[in-house]
Amino acid sequence: MSNKTPAERLYAIVEQGLCIGCGLCQTVAGKDAQGKRRVSVVKTSNGYLTPVIESELDHETVDRIYATCPGTRVEGLPSRLIEADTRQDNVWGPWRRMVRAWAADPVVRFEGSTGGVLTALAAYLLVSKRVEFVLHVKTSSSEPSFGEPTLSFTDADVFEAAGSRYGPTAPLLNIDEILERNQTFAFIAKPCDIGALRNYAKQDERVDRLMRYCLTLVCGGFGTPQSTNAFFRRVGIEPDTVTGLRYRGRGCPGPTRVETTETVQEFHYIDFWGEDETTWALPFRCKICPDGIGEAADIAVSDTWVGGSPNRVDSVDDPGVNGLIARTAAGEELVAAAARDGALTIDYDIIPDTLSLYQPHQVNKKYSAWARHQGLGDAGRIVPHTEGLRIEELALDLPEEANRFQRDGTRQRVENGKASEPTPEKA
Repeated sequence: MSNKTPAERLYAIVEQGLCIGCGLCQTVAGKDAQGKRRVSVVKTSNGYLTPVIESELDHETVDRIYATCPGTRVEGLPSRLIEADTRQDNVWGPWRRMVRAWAADPVVRFEGSTGGVLTALAAYLLVSKRVEFVLHVKTSSSEPSFGEPTLSFTDADVFEAAGSRYGPTAPLLNIDEILERNQTFAFIAKPCDIGALRNYAKQDERVDRLMRYCLTLVCGGFGTPQSTNAFFRRVGIEPDTVTGLRYRGRGCPGPTRVETTETVQEFHYIDFWGEDETTWALPFRCKICPDGIGEAADIAVSDTWVGGSPNRVDSVDDPGVNGLIARTAAGEELVAAAARDGALTIDYDIIPDTLSLYQPHQVNKKYSAWARHQGLGDAGRIVPHTEGLRIEELALDLPEEANRFQRDGTRQRVENGKASEPTPEKA
C-alpha cells in the first residue's frame, strides 16, 4: 500500500497528467452517509474537467477508481466478445469487417463529421428499436468549446447533437443515474471513455445487461483548453466573447465556426489543428494513449484522409467517407443491417493496411506506447495497466534505438514538468 493518503492517491492521477475527464470516478466513489457525493468531476483551475474531493475517501474507494479509470487501466475488447473466427491485426486489433462507408441520407452525411456514419448508426439504432436511447455528447450549454453528455431518444435528438467535439467532455459524469433508468442503450464516445465503461462493467452488472452497443471514433486526441483559447486569440477573438463553437461538420471536414456576441467567423480545420500531427496540442494522456483506435468498441469509425490530414484544396468539395471497423459479431451485424435498411452506404471493403494509410499517426502511436509507458516508470510515475493491446509485442518489432528515443523522451518530458498538472481546485 502506498504511503499516500486516499486523497493524494486520487489527485496523483490528475497531477501526473493521466486524467482524461471522463467523469466515471464521480460514480465509482459513490456517496457518503449524508448522501453527498464523495467526488465531483467539474471544471478546475487548469481548464480541464477533473475530480474534486467533496467528502472523505478511503483506500478501498480509491482502489475501485484505479481499477476503472482509463488513465490507470486500458484494456482491449473483452475476450467474451472475440469470436473464434475474428481476425486479428497487431496494430488495428480484432476485426470482423472493415469498409469505407457514409450516411445514406445526404443531409446526415453533410452535417455529421466526415461521412456522418456515427450519426447515421445512432439514429438507426433508435428507429429500429434496438435500443431505447443513445448516450453520447453534444455541445456544452455553458462552455462553447466543451462537450456535455446527452441522452437521445429519437433520430431528431441524435441529429441535433451531430458534429465532433474536441474539447473536454465527461460522457460518464452521471452514469449511475443513467443505469438506474433500467433501459437499453448504446454508448458513443472516445475510445478512452468506452474503455472506462467496459472497466466499470466488472463492478456493476447493469452495464453489460443494458449497454447493447459501443460505438467510437478513431481518436487522435482532443485539444487542450489552453490551445483552443490560443486559437481564438490567434484569429483575433477574445475567448470570453465566444458564444458558440462548431469544430467541423457541414462538409468534410467542414469549417470551424466560431460565434461571438457580435460576429460569426469560419476557419479551415487546418487553421485550428495545423498542417499535421506535429502541431497538435494535446493533453499528456493523449500522447501516451495505447488505444486511440477504439479496441474496446463494437464499431470504430475513422477519417479517411491519406496521410492523416486533409489539405485546403481537396477538402473543399469532399462529401466525406468514413473508414469503419466492425470488431464484434454485434457490430458486424449492425453494419450489415444498417446498409440493408438504407441507413448506411457501403463503398467497398478495406483491410488494415488501408487504415494505416489513412491513420499513420495511429500506427506510430501504437508502436510507441510501450516505450513511453516505460519512460513513465523510469520517472517514478504511475504506469497505466494495459491488457490485450499488444503494445509490448509491437515495440519488439522496433529497433532498440527507436524504443530508447521514445522512452527517454517521455522521462525527460516528465522531468521538465511537461507531464504535470496542478492539484485540482474548482475554477
